[in-house]
Amino acid sequence: MKAILIGATGLVGSEILKQLLSDTRFSEIHVFTRHSTEISHPKLREIIVDFEKLTAWETQISGDVLFSALGTTLKQSGSQQAQYRIDHDYQLQVATAAKKNGVQKIVLISSASANPDSKIFYLRMKGQLETHIAALGFDKTCFIQPGPLEGPRNHPRLTEKISLALLHCLPKIPGTEKFWPIKAADVAHVCIESAVKEEKGIDRLDPKEIFAQIKKK
Repeated sequence: MKAILIGATGLVGSEILKQLLSDTRFSEIHVFTRHSTEISHPKLREIIVDFEKLTAWETQISGDVLFSALGTTLKQSGSQQAQYRIDHDYQLQVATAAKKNGVQKIVLISSASANPDSKIFYLRMKGQLETHIAALGFDKTCFIQPGPLEGPRNHPRLTEKISLALLHCLPKIPGTEKFWPIKAADVAHVCIESAVKEEKGIDRLDPKEIFAQIKKK
């Protein structure tokens, strides 16, 4: 299979790339990125792009499956409008080009409790993105909806470290899975396994389902 990946330098995206490179089911990985991953591998083709100039490279977005893991934080982006541009608009535009170019599958990193009608900006943004991606009509659409993510970040946040530490102290009560910290590497594993399944249609994996998949590793 030939994989396409955006968001390869992020927390989950970097883990997806690492696992794809060692997965014999994938023969090519094309990464479209703003900054180099600094990785060299026979299966990897890295294309440095400007997401504001998609028309310059959209014809290159072709393959079997698109892994969409692009994203930023409100602090990094500077405003809700800027974050929406990156998290929603860029991903939707790439997905639209991929569908136009014949890509049949998409795996999108979303969020637990994503809802287009949420009063919380981040969850509303993720829910709207899911709605718009679903409307593109890929043969297979998979939304991965993890809770709090753990792993090495490019921009560590003290408050996040404290929050994760506190969440680890909570008992693992069934029904509270969306609050359980989850390793980015485990999310990446679930993304890849979802991509290789032959079933068609739309699939949403919430935290409970993600943890169930991880147990099967």
